[in-house]
Amino acid sequence: MAVAMSLTCPGTYCGRMMVNGSVEGECGVCPRGQRANHQNVCQRCTESPELYDWLYLGFMAMLPLVLHWFFIEWYSGKKSSSALLQHITAMLECSVSAVVTLLVTEPVGEFSIHSCRVQMLSDWYTMLYNPSPDYVNTLHCTQEAVYPLYTIVLIYYAFCLVLMMLLRPLLVKKIACGLGKSDRFKSIYAALYFFPILTVLQAVGGGLLYYAFPYIILVLSLVTLAVYMSASEIQSFKNLVTKKKRLVVLFSHWLLHAYGIISISRLDKLEQDLPLLALVPGPALFYIATARFTEPSRILSEGGNGH
Repeated sequence: MAVAMSLTCPGTYCGRMMVNGSVEGECGVCPRGQRANHQNVCQRCTESPELYDWLYLGFMAMLPLVLHWFFIEWYSGKKSSSALLQHITAMLECSVSAVVTLLVTEPVGEFSIHSCRVQMLSDWYTMLYNPSPDYVNTLHCTQEAVYPLYTIVLIYYAFCLVLMMLLRPLLVKKIACGLGKSDRFKSIYAALYFFPILTVLQAVGGGLLYYAFPYIILVLSLVTLAVYMSASEIQSFKNLVTKKKRLVVLFSHWLLHAYGIISISRLDKLEQDLPLLALVPGPALFYIATARFTEPSRILSEGGNGH
């Protein structure tokens, strides 16, 4: 009863309900879609997400699509027409899932969401901050303080999985006749592995990803671009433009570079942040300019001549 009668609630996330303009009830968990304010009163989340929040949601939405494309390309072999249709279907699945997820989130039926602002890392892990006022009994106030950034991603992954299971097997069975029976569905089997992994990643590391995703995008896009250009033996602009696929890969990585730069800068000061986008082609140009000097055969031949 000491908890109920005190003016303030223990812990950061415990609060009381506001009923008819007055604060009533005992301290406890706020309903979904609400969080405790500084006066420990449960307040409805009515703010719109910031640009950074949308960029985070975009990053989490891109992950399954990029993985779909990777495994489709990996297992499709030389059946380029089959792979292209699967790529388009994967994009359709993820796009429809994103639209449906937005429509079923508050406010229902609108392409906007109401959210509570992320204030600190602990907002993502409220289950670790349940207070014990008398050091014996724990007051459980676990809630989604970052509503709806935590659950909306999980809902999106569920829709992606359902749509994939409805659409992709029929498409693959019809168009991938050139592949063996065992290879035909491997990209779908891969998705059945990576969706649970992505779900656990969001459930356990959502808060860490929220703060780290811009740097993850930049590092991974730089590494994968370097690996691709090395594996494709691209050492000049001529090698780069000979195949359309290489240009598609290059521009895709440039988009990821730009996404990472915008996420880090948050475009707080447009006149300072927009010029940073001029750095986007830098890594590819640097690789092409220096590739000839790091060619292993050349280094070995020069070493042999030196001896």
